[in-house]
Amino acid sequence: MAYDFDKIARTYDRLNRVMTLGLDCRWRKHAVRGLKGEVLDVACGTGDMMVELTKRGAVATGVDISEEMLAIAKRKSPQSTFLFANAENLPFEDATFDAVTCAFGVRNFVNLEKGLGEMMRVLKPSGCLVVLELATPDNALIKPFYKLYTKFIIPLFGEKIAGNREAYTYLPESMESFPKGDAMVEILRSVGAKDAFHRKFSFGVCRMYTVKKG
Repeated sequence: MAYDFDKIARTYDRLNRVMTLGLDCRWRKHAVRGLKGEVLDVACGTGDMMVELTKRGAVATGVDISEEMLAIAKRKSPQSTFLFANAENLPFEDATFDAVTCAFGVRNFVNLEKGLGEMMRVLKPSGCLVVLELATPDNALIKPFYKLYTKFIIPLFGEKIAGNREAYTYLPESMESFPKGDAMVEILRSVGAKDAFHRKFSFGVCRMYTVKKG
């Protein structure tokens, strides 16, 4: 990890809403459509995805390595199960879950392939994996403005709202280096996905990767 998420847990939700103009809530709603049964949310953070899953009748389990974030998530979704666990070493048997989700977390994996492989491992043969992640847009007109926004404005928000400029300076740097689109789909296929595709939201600022295991 590039920084300690415990330090920004209290202001994490507010900053997400400010940085994405509230669009992160809409992206999550898209991600959980059609998901049901036993669902694991990896790097669950403060539990926003868990709330969306339980609204739709799913039985949700969340894992994260930030105790402060988990404490907030438990208050938001008391009917869900939460575990302190690393995404790259999930404490579940093979083929446990009907679906697995991860919203804005895979970018922070130390070993991306291992983390994705773990999510595929705990997924049932007929299951679905859905990953949401931020990305730099491809549009040549929008890209320069977005880079300015992420490089200068977002760190300023981090400093003013969370008192942590460093954490939000990391965001644009990690987005630039992280695989997106077809490159990410190829990585998903390399860890066992038989049917993987991606969809762009908001000019490609957010990408949704959907994987069918069987």
